[in-house]
Amino acid sequence: MKSTTRLLGGLSLTLALVGYSQQAELLVALPDYCNTPDGMCLLPDSSIIVSIPNFNDETKPPLLLKITADNKPEKFYEFPTPYPGLPAGIDRICPMGLARAPSGDIYLADMLYMKDKNQKSRLWKLVVRNDKVEKMVLVAKGFNVANGIAIRGNYCYITESVLVEDSHPLIGAVLRFALDETDVTLKTPLKDDAHVIATFTSSNEDWRFSADGIEFDSKGNLFVGIFGDGVLNKLTFDKDGKVTSNTVFAKAPGKLITCDGMHRDANDNLYVADSAANAIQMIRPDGSVETLASNGDVTDKRTGQMDQPCEALVRGNTIVVSNMDWPFPKFKNSGHQLPATLSVIRLKPAAPTAK
Repeated sequence: MKSTTRLLGGLSLTLALVGYSQQAELLVALPDYCNTPDGMCLLPDSSIIVSIPNFNDETKPPLLLKITADNKPEKFYEFPTPYPGLPAGIDRICPMGLARAPSGDIYLADMLYMKDKNQKSRLWKLVVRNDKVEKMVLVAKGFNVANGIAIRGNYCYITESVLVEDSHPLIGAVLRFALDETDVTLKTPLKDDAHVIATFTSSNEDWRFSADGIEFDSKGNLFVGIFGDGVLNKLTFDKDGKVTSNTVFAKAPGKLITCDGMHRDANDNLYVADSAANAIQMIRPDGSVETLASNGDVTDKRTGQMDQPCEALVRGNTIVVSNMDWPFPKFKNSGHQLPATLSVIRLKPAAPTAK
């Protein structure tokens, strides 16, 4: 069993992070107006905002849900209808990745890919005052598949899962926007836009999604999961913010199958939702991959078992898991069931030993 040791007075406290497969438990069963949870962001009071695109049953409108610090679900934001600024022929917003800016505003990827893949996706800023969304501000329009979001310094970084629709292997990207940018119209073709800072390829024709999960480490390196191939790339930057390298950081064929939403802990361990495998994978700073928790296909979600996890969020000494349960071919998840759920994996410390 691998561990990390910290000295506390005369005691040595060993934290047994992984090394054995842990069991996911039920954190909360979501209300019946939620059927497809996706992205999450943590607020300072330990509450969580969850995006709810409701792809499994579109008779239910999309919304943002709050899970309070004591794990009670409540509506955080219901999108105004008719939905703001929808392109012609599109009938709803599709909230996916979320990230909280230092100002407290929330950046939101509006995928729209399942409606129209031709540059209809968008990036929004939700202006938050006194724990309420005051207004939606359009940051940029013209993505194909706006997906994951990370914020560092004065910039928002967003993954584009399908930069070039007819490319083989599939090309994805990361785009960067200053936090004060608004109302940007991206170029056509999208690959020529100056906001594109890095590109990636995915060879898996079963799941044609390239760049997806995204997270920074404490040193300012950016990690991007290539969903279809189950590969994690690492980007480094110079002092002016220019990308200096874009290389494969971690892969584990047969173990790490897909790279969806991810977050890191204080030690720069990355927790990655492996949607196809019904697993949460832990990727250490040396690039090694360990399975934190996994389970088979789920028939009773109230057990807390993971059901196509799409994001892993670090919350104290726990990992909160959003279960998208939106079936894809060749995933462990074979069918959708209600209720929609969030799972939790508890990182338990080993007993202290005298020093």
